[in-house]
Amino acid sequence: MNVLVINAGSSSLKYQLLDVDTGEVFAKGNCERIGIDGSFIGHQERGGEKERLVVDLPDHKTAVKHVFEIIDGLGLPVDGIGHRVVQGGWYFPESAVVDDEVLAKVREVAPLAPLHNYAEADVVEICRELYPSLGNVIVPDTAFHYNMPERAWRYALPRDVVDSLHIRKYGAHGTSHRFIWRAVQEFTDGACHKLVSCHLGSGASLCAVEDGHSVETTMGLTPLDGLIMGTRCGTLDPATVFYLQREGGYTVDEVDTMMNKQSGLLALSGISSDSRDIEEAAAKGDEKAEVALDMFAYRSAQLVLEMAEAMEGFDTIAFSAGIGENSDDARARICAKLGWMGVRIDDAKNAVRSDEVREISAADSAIRVLVVPTNEELMIALDVQEKLA
Repeated sequence: MNVLVINAGSSSLKYQLLDVDTGEVFAKGNCERIGIDGSFIGHQERGGEKERLVVDLPDHKTAVKHVFEIIDGLGLPVDGIGHRVVQGGWYFPESAVVDDEVLAKVREVAPLAPLHNYAEADVVEICRELYPSLGNVIVPDTAFHYNMPERAWRYALPRDVVDSLHIRKYGAHGTSHRFIWRAVQEFTDGACHKLVSCHLGSGASLCAVEDGHSVETTMGLTPLDGLIMGTRCGTLDPATVFYLQREGGYTVDEVDTMMNKQSGLLALSGISSDSRDIEEAAAKGDEKAEVALDMFAYRSAQLVLEMAEAMEGFDTIAFSAGIGENSDDARARICAKLGWMGVRIDDAKNAVRSDEVREISAADSAIRVLVVPTNEELMIALDVQEKLA
């Protein structure tokens, strides 16, 4: 079954056509600067050279049309479309086949993720309009965390406020954490029961996965909570918001922008939001860069233990996403901070770069340590196959 996976943002649209059964990626690309001057499509087929196609993309409908023209040129059938939806809200404990009711619910919960859900809903509607014969499936990033225990998802706020405004921990990166669990199970032949899944990228979260179920995660009502990230501050005292407004004179929108786009590793290092740039600077003796890397590892190790508490222990930790997969320095720092509890890595294994699942634990490690390249697109495609079967 060939599935077209679409991930729409406010001014971008990523796509990938893949065979669910073999995992082969026929084509992938991204439409950038939708509705902005200088729009283009970056396109790649079967792992070949990347092309840059300069096209006018005034809106998402035009972008979708261009994507299907490109896909049609491959001469391959499209059997279904999977849509990444950032926020499923209080409606979706799992992926869902799109009908009018499902689409209305995606729009209803959009205030929880306004930069993403509105665009995603628009693209789903466009696909239904232009290609009515194709089934569409939404795959919410929050669905995996929907059935966490109440002690994990409920906030200690007045119940009438929480219930009327649907305030709870929704989490994020659920599709990635699901894939990581699946890959770990395959790699360990089912020997893993309590996994701390570490999706460490520009956006970062941890998830406690016990026998295939998310029981705790680090992101909250929004993806701002939890770990220090590329430009997001992560967890801090909520009263900081009041203080910035009262004493600093910042508006709500300015605080929102500060905490989401001007904080995190960018603010700590004063260099970049990209850990590669920060690692390079730290290696040259930059003190702020070193502090940024140390704080990232410190907070990560702290929250690994929060995830462990939710499961009363853990047998495996898996590193994934941009930093988790590619930074041996970040993995080494985090594992060193967990050394007191018996976590050990093999330095030579940790230094290896690979696209395969691999173990980097030392022989005497009390916890299995893995590196797992994530594949959210394949996970979405698998859901499409299941729902449209």
